[in-house]
Amino acid sequence: MAASHDMVVSGVRPGKVLLVGESMGLFSAGEEGPCSEVGSFRASVAGAELNVAVGLERLGQHPVYMTRLGSDPIGDRIRCFMRQNGLDTSLVGTDASRSTGFMMKSKVERGDPKTYYFRKGSAASAISPSDIGSIDCAGISLMHMTGILPALSVSTMEASEALMDMSRANRIFISFDPNERPALWKSDGHMRRTLLSLCAKADLVLPGISEGRHLFGLDKVRDIGQAFIDNGARYAVVKDGPDGAYATDGHEGVYVPGFKVDAVVDTVGAGDGFAAGVLSALLEGGPLSEALERGCAIGAMQTQVVSDNEGLPTRAELDDFMARHERADVADGTMEPVLVAPD
Repeated sequence: MAASHDMVVSGVRPGKVLLVGESMGLFSAGEEGPCSEVGSFRASVAGAELNVAVGLERLGQHPVYMTRLGSDPIGDRIRCFMRQNGLDTSLVGTDASRSTGFMMKSKVERGDPKTYYFRKGSAASAISPSDIGSIDCAGISLMHMTGILPALSVSTMEASEALMDMSRANRIFISFDPNERPALWKSDGHMRRTLLSLCAKADLVLPGISEGRHLFGLDKVRDIGQAFIDNGARYAVVKDGPDGAYATDGHEGVYVPGFKVDAVVDTVGAGDGFAAGVLSALLEGGPLSEALERGCAIGAMQTQVVSDNEGLPTRAELDDFMARHERADVADGTMEPVLVAPD
C-alpha cells in the first residue's frame, strides 16, 4: 500500500539487471551442534548476488548474472541450479586452474547460524576488469552489487571499480548493498574506506542497522539514512530487521513496518531477498513504500527456510504471503507506510 504523497525513485527504467559476484556451494548442517561434529549436511547453492538474481527472476524480472566457476562438481551444481531457475549462464566462465568456493553453515534453534567460508583463491576471486569490459550493456537498466565482490581479492576490487565506472558511463542505475563480511577484508579500516567509497558512487544503497553503526556510529534508521545520503548516495534504504524498513532521499523519508512470522528458521539470505523485492518494485515503476513493503515481505519469507534462496517467492506466492500475514508492531504504533521528515 503506497503512502500518500509517496516517494518515487528517479532514474530506474524497465530492463535487464546486471549482477556480478561469487557463487558457492552451501553445506547446511542437518542437526544442531558444531559443524565439526554433526553427522550430515544438506547441499545447496549460495552467493549474495546469485540469490538476488534468483529472486528477481522468480518475480518476472530479467537478471543477467556474471561469475567464474571451477571445473568441479560444485561448479557443475551451480550451473545446473542456474538453469533450473531460468538464469542465463552465458556470462559464467570456467577456470580450470581454480576451485569453486563453498561454505558450511551450522544449524541453530534461534539466532544466526555460524558460517565458515572456503573461498580463498577461488575461481570467482579471479574476476577482473577485463571480464567487466566484456559485458554487453545493451538493454541493462540497473546494476546491483554487494560489498562482498570487492573483498575477495585485488582483482575483484579492481573489477568492482570498473563495474561502477561502466555503469555510470552507460547511465545504468546503481544499487549497492554494503553487506559487510569482516572476515574477507585485510583490515577493518580497509573495509570501511572501501565500502564508503563504493556507497558514494551508488544511486541507491541498502544498508542494515549494523552497517550504519559500524560505518557511521549511528543506531537510528533516519540518522543512518541521512548519513548515507550525505556520503554521496541519492537514495538510502535502511533495513530495520523484523520491524520494517526506512527510505530517504535526504529531504523526506518513508517508513514501512515489516511482517510477522511465527518463528525464524534461518536469517541468512533475508537481506538478499529484501533487495530482490525492493529492486523488482522499482523496476515496475512502484513508489518507495511499495518497494519497502515487498522487500520486507520477501525478507521475512526467506527466514522461514534453511537454504539461502529457497524462500524467494514467485509473484503469486508473494501476494499470498502479504495477504495472510500481519504487520509488525513498531514503536510508534505505525501499521501503514508513513512519510516522515528526516531528523
